[in-house]
Amino acid sequence: MTILITGATGQLGRLVIDSLLTRGADPQTIVAGARNLSKAADLAARGIRVVTLDYDDAASVSAALDGVDSVLLISGSEVGKRTPQHKAVIDAAKAAGVTKLVYTSAPKATTSDLVLAPEHKATEELIAASGIPAVILRNNWYTENYVESVSQAASTGVLAASAGDGKVASASRRDFADAAAVVLLEDGHIGEVYELGGDVAWDFSELAAAIAEVVGRPVEYKALSSEEHAAGLAAAGLDDGTIGFLTTLDADIRGGALADTDDTLARLIGRPTTPLLEGLRAAV
Repeated sequence: MTILITGATGQLGRLVIDSLLTRGADPQTIVAGARNLSKAADLAARGIRVVTLDYDDAASVSAALDGVDSVLLISGSEVGKRTPQHKAVIDAAKAAGVTKLVYTSAPKATTSDLVLAPEHKATEELIAASGIPAVILRNNWYTENYVESVSQAASTGVLAASAGDGKVASASRRDFADAAAVVLLEDGHIGEVYELGGDVAWDFSELAAAIAEVVGRPVEYKALSSEEHAAGLAAAGLDDGTIGFLTTLDADIRGGALADTDDTLARLIGRPTTPLLEGLRAAV
C-alpha cells in the first residue's frame, strides 16, 4: 500500500513520516508531497519517493496522487485559502481511486465556534460528499504553539493573554503525528471521527508555571480583557488582521473551545500523551 503525505516537509509531516518508519513501514511505500523539492532532499536520501505537490497547482496534485492508495491530507497553513486547496486534493484523491483519506481537522469542527473551525468544517463536508473512505483526526492545540510565549516570558517574566481561566487540552505535535501514522497503517478506522487532545487540560496559570520551569525564572500570568490584549498587540506592531485572530482565539479558549479531553489520543498511540512541561522543554 502506497501512502502519500501532503505537506511532508512541514513539522507535522516529517514527524508522521518518522512515525511510519518507526512502525515498520517500507520507505518505498511512502510518498512525500512537497511544494519545494529542495526541502525534501533528506527524505529522498532515506529512500522515500518525493513528488511535487502544490495545493494551488491542481495538475501537481493529480500527478502526485497517481497510483496512491492512502493519503494523509495535512491541513494547509494559509488561513482563508485552505478550503479550495483541500478540495484540489480531495478531487484528485477521488479521481485516483484512493481507498483511505486521513484529514487533520480541528476540535468539533462542524459545531464549534472556534475561529479556525469554518475551513475545517467545509473540508470535512467535501470529504463526506466525495464518498472517499476517510478518517477525520480533529487535532486539538499543539503544545509547540506556545514556543513564542516561552521566548517572550524568558525576557519579560510575563505571560499575557485574554484567555481568562479557559483550558487547553494540548499535546505535542509528535503525539498527533503518531496518531496519524496509526490510522494510516491500521485497518478498522474508516468512518471514524476522532476528537484528539492531551490527557490533561491546563489553564494559563498552569502554562505560566510550566514556562517558569523551562526558563528558570518566575513567570506571571497576566489575564487581560480582549480590549487590553488588542491594545498590547497593536503597540507591539501587529496588523489588525493578526490582532483580531489572536484575540478571537483567546476568546474561544476562554469559552472552552479547546478544553475537552478524553483518552482517545492516548488509546490510539498506545501511551500517555506528552505532558505540558515535557512538551515545552522538548520544543525549545
